[in-house]
Amino acid sequence: MIYRALQIEKDDAGYRCSLKTLDDSTLPEGDVTVAVDYSTLNYKDGLAITGKSPVVRRFPLTPGIDLAGTVTESSHALFKAGDAVVLNGWGVGESHSGGLAQKAKLKGDWLIHRPAAFSARQAMAIGTAGYTAMLCVMALEKHGVSPERGEVLVTGAGGGVGSVAIALLARLGYRVVASTGRLQEADYLRGLGAADVIDRAELAAPGKPLAKERWAGVVDTVGSHTLANACASTKYGGTVAACGLAQGMDLPATVAPFILRGVTLAGIDSVMAPRALREAAWARLARDLDVGKLEAMTQEVSLQEAIALGAQILAGQVRGRVVVDVNR
Repeated sequence: MIYRALQIEKDDAGYRCSLKTLDDSTLPEGDVTVAVDYSTLNYKDGLAITGKSPVVRRFPLTPGIDLAGTVTESSHALFKAGDAVVLNGWGVGESHSGGLAQKAKLKGDWLIHRPAAFSARQAMAIGTAGYTAMLCVMALEKHGVSPERGEVLVTGAGGGVGSVAIALLARLGYRVVASTGRLQEADYLRGLGAADVIDRAELAAPGKPLAKERWAGVVDTVGSHTLANACASTKYGGTVAACGLAQGMDLPATVAPFILRGVTLAGIDSVMAPRALREAAWARLARDLDVGKLEAMTQEVSLQEAIALGAQILAGQVRGRVVVDVNR
């Protein structure tokens, strides 16, 4: 059987991503085969498609860290043919061919059943970005950041994680301040629920070890000076959930916010999170995410169109979420 897929190759001719027609012999090992309905584009997918960072570890490989589809074959105890499933992370799209294809073969341990509240398209409008945003919100709640504690900052607000985080936090009653380098998107961010929008320049430059206390909590997708300044301006006993590195992997900070204000820096990993945590996050998304807001932040593209968007997402030119219909 043949299927269409994006394929990344690296050889003497260079690094490239193209749309190809493949057959089942190219599928990797796995105990569950999935007919993919939709995938999505995340920042990591942009890195894989463009080769801007060495996230792809074997060649040739199909990118795509997310997918939603239907099981066609399974020897895994938890899944049977006809089951609707979702995959996020686990190194898929990096070391194991991923979701930007019409077919995928995977380890069943990586999959969860798709919540009935979401269609396959909606599940990919959420994707790793939205699932990560939910993990961040859960971390803030775990550490006692409640709406009455004060404002919550969301950095990289126009991206996928930021957009979903704003929608979630606003619906849960928080006063959300969105930080973005695209102030022309202020109306979009307010439409998602942001009470205020600030220029990312306020946080992006080197700052003081401690700044005026403002944030009860932070969802940071940016890293580097932005994360350092967010920590420095977090209130006593507040929590910063760190899940991204759009500005950089470095953290030019001091221990001052942590030992003088009791600030918690909570690291959020969505790639290797255990099944129970994944299922809890998706259950919360089904309960707390306004699907109307989800549609407002989503655009849909074809497999071929996804290639050009890889560079655009790295350049910060993509707003919200991108769903990829792998069958067109």
